[in-house]
Amino acid sequence: MTGKLAIFPAAGGLGGSTLTHLLRQVPATDVVLVTRKPENLRKEQAAGATIRKADFDDVQTLEHAFDGVSTLNLISYPSFQHKHRFKVHKAAIDAALKSGVTHIHYSSLAFAGDGDLDTKGHVMLAHIATERYLAQLHDRDPHFTYTIIRQGLYSESFPIYTAYFDVDAPSCEIRIPHDGSGPGLAWAKRDELGEATASLIALHARDPAAFPYVNKTVLLSGPRTWTLGETADALSRVLRRPVRIHQVPLDEYVKQPRVHAGLGGEYLAPRWATAYEAIRAGECAVATPTLARILGREPESFETTIGHLLSK
Repeated sequence: MTGKLAIFPAAGGLGGSTLTHLLRQVPATDVVLVTRKPENLRKEQAAGATIRKADFDDVQTLEHAFDGVSTLNLISYPSFQHKHRFKVHKAAIDAALKSGVTHIHYSSLAFAGDGDLDTKGHVMLAHIATERYLAQLHDRDPHFTYTIIRQGLYSESFPIYTAYFDVDAPSCEIRIPHDGSGPGLAWAKRDELGEATASLIALHARDPAAFPYVNKTVLLSGPRTWTLGETADALSRVLRRPVRIHQVPLDEYVKQPRVHAGLGGEYLAPRWATAYEAIRAGECAVATPTLARILGREPESFETTIGHLLSK
C-alpha cells in the first residue's frame, strides 16, 4: 500500500463492525479511524491504529482528517434528509481528495436495486447524489477511483419498516401504508455487512489492479427476500404471538406516536413513507450471492438474526 486505510465515521453499527473485521485482516498500524469520539477507540489506538477526530457537521475538522490515507471507507451520514446529507458527504469527499485519497469505498444503501439509479424512496436520494458525484470525480481525473457498496437493509433495522414495532410492548398489528405483499426486502445482518465490507477494503489494498469492483457498484444483500408480510410472520414465530400487517392510509400512518417519535418529528414521516413506494416497486428485492461469496458461507437468515436480537 502507498498509504493508509481509513474508515469514517469509525463508529456506530456498520462502522464499528467494519473496523473490527478490518483489524483482523490488516495490521492496525495501516489503519486510520476517524470519529467524533476518539475516546471510544482507545483499544484500537493501543493496538497501533491512528485515531483522529472529525465530524460531518463541522467541516473544519475534516480538513486534515485523511492526511496520509490512500483508501477511505466513507459511511453515510445518519439521516435521510437529502440536501444536508449530500452536502456533508461532498465535504468529506472533497477533504479526502485534497489530502491525497485515491480510492473511496462508499457505503451506500440497497434501494434502487444493484445499479439502477431511479428511486422512489426519499431515503435513497442523497446516496444516489453521492454515487454520481464520485463517478463525476473519476471522469475528471481517472487516477481517482471508487467503489459503491450498496449495503443490504439491516435485519436489525426492521422496526423502521414496521412502524417502529416495539418488541418490549408488541402489538398484534403493524399499521403501515403497505399491504405486506411482495416484492420484499433482502434483509442482511449488519455485522456480516461490516465483515464483507472489511474484506473488500482489504482485497483492494492488497492488489488494486486486480480488484473486481473498481468504479463499479457491488450489492451486498441477504440470501433471499422477505415480504413485509413474511417479516411480520417471522416476528410472530419469534415472539410466539400473532403479528400481522394492517394497511392504513398515509395520514393515519404518520399520526402514530411511535412513528413520528422514531423519525424525530411527524413532519418527516411522509418523506420516510416514500420507502414503502420504493419497496412496492421492487427496489429492495434484489438478492445476490455476493455477500455469501465474500463471507465464504451462507449469510445468517433474517429470522435467526431477529431471534437472537429479541431473546436478549
